[in-house]
Amino acid sequence: MALAPPPSVAPVRLGSVDGGLVYAIGDVHGCYDQLCGLLGRVMEDIAGRGAGRRPILIFCGDYIDRGPQSAEVLDALCWLDRRAGFELHLLKGNHEQALLDFLEMPEDGEGWLEFGGVATLASYGVAPPAADLGPQDFRRARDELLDRMPAGHLRLLQRLELIVSLGDYAFVHAGIRPGVALDRQDEDDLLWIRRDFLDAAGPHEKIIVHGHSWADARPDIGPHRIGIDTGAYQTGVLTALRLEDGGMQAIQFGAEERLS
Repeated sequence: MALAPPPSVAPVRLGSVDGGLVYAIGDVHGCYDQLCGLLGRVMEDIAGRGAGRRPILIFCGDYIDRGPQSAEVLDALCWLDRRAGFELHLLKGNHEQALLDFLEMPEDGEGWLEFGGVATLASYGVAPPAADLGPQDFRRARDELLDRMPAGHLRLLQRLELIVSLGDYAFVHAGIRPGVALDRQDEDDLLWIRRDFLDAAGPHEKIIVHGHSWADARPDIGPHRIGIDTGAYQTGVLTALRLEDGGMQAIQFGAEERLS
């Protein structure tokens, strides 16, 4: 799927990735089947375009919640992390931060449960806490989750990155605070920002590739940012963006049914 800007915006600014071959992957949200299918297509693309280059895979966060197979998604990421042959970067999303907060302070976890955490608990076989049973039931759910979660999953969650810069591009989960240097961005903005970033005219210090916000099953292409969250848990479409010097192309799984 070749990318072109909507007619209402300025031409897309195509940058350099320092001669590399980069694949940025949008929000997975527990959609394990789509992840496996998309990775298969990415690997086929690498085989055809690698030309001796070591590919770089950058996941833009939100691996868990909402979809039914968060535990399996984290298993797949742990597996990828052990593979040679490519460079892997895993960014932190707001949903991963919410899970880490729940592990630290389960009594304050009701918000996480309301926006997808129940599905993550279920993927590990943990019953959600009942608010009418008080804080002790939140602690019970946290303790059961820690008992059932492989240590590798927790280690992966604890070392997620916040931002990756490569050539003319920067990769984050939600976006950046306009007007603030990339090396001075606040973590909350990188994980949570929406309208202040999405509505900003730009340009930014670099072209920003991000997830977190979506409208439909198509990437959101602007002159200074590229949104690659395509709502996999609702649309069934998971998106990767291939970047090379002066070019980009979307690779999707699930698109046949949704985008025909």
